[in-house]
Amino acid sequence: MTFSLQGKTALVTGSTSGIGLGIAIELARQGASLVLNGFGDAEAAKAQIAALGARVEHHPADMSRPADIAAMMEFAASRFGGVDVLVNNAGIQHVASVQDFPPEKWDAILAINLSSAFHTTRLALPHMLRRNWGRIINVASAHGLAASAGKSAYVAAKHGLIGLTKAVALENATTGVTCNAICPGWVLTPLVQKQIDDRASQQGISVQQAQENLLREKEPSLQFTTPQQLGQMAVFLCSPAADNMRGIAWSNDGGWTAQ
Repeated sequence: MTFSLQGKTALVTGSTSGIGLGIAIELARQGASLVLNGFGDAEAAKAQIAALGARVEHHPADMSRPADIAAMMEFAASRFGGVDVLVNNAGIQHVASVQDFPPEKWDAILAINLSSAFHTTRLALPHMLRRNWGRIINVASAHGLAASAGKSAYVAAKHGLIGLTKAVALENATTGVTCNAICPGWVLTPLVQKQIDDRASQQGISVQQAQENLLREKEPSLQFTTPQQLGQMAVFLCSPAADNMRGIAWSNDGGWTAQ
């Protein structure tokens, strides 16, 4: 399959490392200009994108703040004319039982993992609809389709993100704008590595053993999905082959949700 995103601009939230950066790199390989976002090493991330010959900018919006999100979307419009491919990837995690879950952590997780996608989407849609072409890709999770104990806020947010995906897809079903979700299983990002390290510390086992246990509990393949694989899924969803794929939650989870 050959096609180009030349002349298109992609904005990927939470893209200075991990899944977001992997997706941004693959979109850049297809010719898209990139707006990166995140609190990681922005200059290093920009350098990786620029090395592919793509135009790239970074905006440090705090995705829990609607005013920051609006400023980021205005920044993308001023630099590139608007956002053609929106990837809502920013996310945080906290693990605790419901009765012990800090309310401020609940609010932050829902703000960043769910509400931010609403704000970026509502601001991206007018430009996409004017052009009658756009791609909204929400990075949900296996936890958007199945729950795990101790992750109530994350599970609620990711289930909500899939619901938002379906609603946006239906509202724009007769247009050239599509909305779909990608649902990874375990991806060895800094967020997941912290969970592994915490497990190892709490259980008095090696990090390697904690990693194996994590995979064995959920993922029959016993393999991590890679950011590159998720980036290639995003590229596919931007392709003509996906023109009529609308409101789908695409699993890439090593069999997690097939059980």
